Amino acid sequence: MTIISTLRFITSHPLTSNSPFKAVMRFAVWQIKSRIKNEIEVDWVDGAKLVVKHGMTGATGNIYCGLHEFTDMAFVLHMLRPEDLFVDVGANIGSYTILASKVCGSRCLSVEPDSEAIKRLKLNLESNQISDLVRVEETALGSEIGTIRFTVGYDTTNRVAAGRSDEFTQEVRLSTLDSLLGEESPLLVKMDVEGFEHEVLKGSENSLNHPNLLAIITESTDSQVVSLLEKNGFSRWFYDPFARSLSKNSEYYKSNNALFLRDVDKCKKRIAEAPKRVILDDLL
Repeated sequence: MTIISTLRFITSHPLTSNSPFKAVMRFAVWQIKSRIKNEIEVDWVDGAKLVVKHGMTGATGNIYCGLHEFTDMAFVLHMLRPEDLFVDVGANIGSYTILASKVCGSRCLSVEPDSEAIKRLKLNLESNQISDLVRVEETALGSEIGTIRFTVGYDTTNRVAAGRSDEFTQEVRLSTLDSLLGEESPLLVKMDVEGFEHEVLKGSENSLNHPNLLAIITESTDSQVVSLLEKNGFSRWFYDPFARSLSKNSEYYKSNNALFLRDVDKCKKRIAEAPKRVILDDLL
């Protein structure tokens, strides 16, 4: 993001639009601190912490606005319980994993193929003392088991780069979600794999068929992804975290991701009963 686009994001964010000055001040203070010290541990949501360095786009968005991906992160906070299993596909440095395991107390399978991101992820697990709740797998996910080329150095936008072989890619392990889960079944899956979602879902047949899986957050809504999810009983919904309500109305809070649910009544009950969380100066 450029400085202008970052400031627009900050001042229009649902959690900071009513107090944009405070958010801009957090941005300014971070810009100074992060140039003096390489890594900084910051307080985040409800006692959770983030270890962040300058240039981490998604993580710094959490510092400025509380929840960088507002609707999706709020849904995770309101949906999960200590007895649940959450799968974080494309975990990066672990923002969603921390919300799931540190704040909600859920077990988590965190999947990330980039070795540098894995180091940051494990550092955040140690900082939050949740290593015993989180299983980390250094692998890409797809429809088969093997190896695949993956980009290097693009932070949150690293992606599968099949067919490329240059200094900006590396060969990484390739797994299927079903092979990692075995007999376990998650309640919620978040996928951020930069357009490779359909391949990930093709390798998740057992998980998609299991009734325990109630919700999937996915970046891609291409026809193949939607068709496969609908075939397994999922439909697209939109979430209002302030009202804790679900609707088919696309005028709800905008998100770069899409929410697909199965057994919506059960999801609504969980959301309504979830405890409030301290985010910035508010309860959500």
